[in-house]
Amino acid sequence: MIQSRVRVSDLREHVGRTVSVCGWVNTLRLQRKTQFVIVRDNTGMVQVTHQRDDGPLEAQLEALTPESAVRITGRVVDASQVKLGGLEIVPEAVEVLNPAATPLPIDDHTGREQRLDWRFLDVRRRPATQLMFAVQTTLEQGMREYAYAQGATEMHTPKLMGTASESGAEVFELGYFGRSAYLAQSPQFFKQMAIAADVEKVFEIGPVFRAEPSFTSRHATEFTGVDVELAWIDGVEDVMAFEEQMLAHAIGKVAGMHGEAIAEHFGVEVTVPTTPFPRITMAEAQEILRKGGWDPEGVKEDLDPEGERGVSAHIKESTGHDFVFITHYPVGIRPFYHMRPADDSSVTLSFDLLWKGLEVTTGAQREHRHDVLLKQAAEKGMSTEPMQDYLNAFRYGCPPHGGLGMGLGRVLMVMLGLASIREATFLFRGPNRLTP
Repeated sequence: MIQSRVRVSDLREHVGRTVSVCGWVNTLRLQRKTQFVIVRDNTGMVQVTHQRDDGPLEAQLEALTPESAVRITGRVVDASQVKLGGLEIVPEAVEVLNPAATPLPIDDHTGREQRLDWRFLDVRRRPATQLMFAVQTTLEQGMREYAYAQGATEMHTPKLMGTASESGAEVFELGYFGRSAYLAQSPQFFKQMAIAADVEKVFEIGPVFRAEPSFTSRHATEFTGVDVELAWIDGVEDVMAFEEQMLAHAIGKVAGMHGEAIAEHFGVEVTVPTTPFPRITMAEAQEILRKGGWDPEGVKEDLDPEGERGVSAHIKESTGHDFVFITHYPVGIRPFYHMRPADDSSVTLSFDLLWKGLEVTTGAQREHRHDVLLKQAAEKGMSTEPMQDYLNAFRYGCPPHGGLGMGLGRVLMVMLGLASIREATFLFRGPNRLTP
């Protein structure tokens, strides 16, 4: 009779019974009198202990290789001397489901780039990385829960576009039945079309493509974006309030489900942020930074990574908060569709959200008036011809609206204290990496 599979974490409930465990050979200690095999599944590790007897089991265990996929059937017994849960399995049958070749291409000392070459093995062998994907799942679940509770509709927008985005820069071009198509940099325009279609609150969690040759720890050419758009808003403050509440809910869910495991594997504490998050204008941020010696020539319009870290450090010191919204970015560094306040046409009703010094979100109130959009596009020297489908969404009545785009990998990176976004993705894509 085939025993049903029992996960390693549940073995304590089966002491004295015969069970089957399926998993990977973690380590082998083949001694003169006893064979010890540590078997690992994604819930933990168990020791399999066999006294040598010149039988078929001895030969099967002797032939095992690290990372082979196996099914071990045997009796679960109490063994207080065993560090792994105080129990072991005395095997009755060993089935090698797929033997692993030797030697393995990576080990505990392999550098990150080579580990990324063998990412399936890297993830399989490191419980912390397995945990990261569980955290990602819970984080997304929490974001969706909040969005659904606010009456938001989840949309799936095209990733193929007939024209390059509004700037025409940083897009991937590909052949499309004898003409050119482009991978979407953002679902921005499609979200706004949904608003014009009377879908009042829209969100999407999906792939985003950026053809920028950046080799930093925070950039990827393909990543998962969390995008939100809200209609009938009174101002950009409504968008920021939605985001901080959504993040607080999702981070709270992660803390509740994985807080202890994250502390164990990553050495960081997941702190649920209080709301509202601090807000500071770009002008105020630059003034604070320049007092500390940042940008002494006074020429930088935008915050560089050093500036972002400096602002976050200042806010942390003065308020104790890890998050800060930087608002009112200058017109010159924001897209033409960002709304400008009536009393100051030099800035936009936009924001970035920084978390512990890293930008994780960009958002804004959008300009919904067709004539103003045409004027702002002209000011930036843009041709409106390629954007007719987009601009048409504003010709026949469109409500005031705003939204945000958040990088899921960056949120995970900060939450878990990872050194690079390469670690916060299953299969990373960057300028030098298209495999595996």
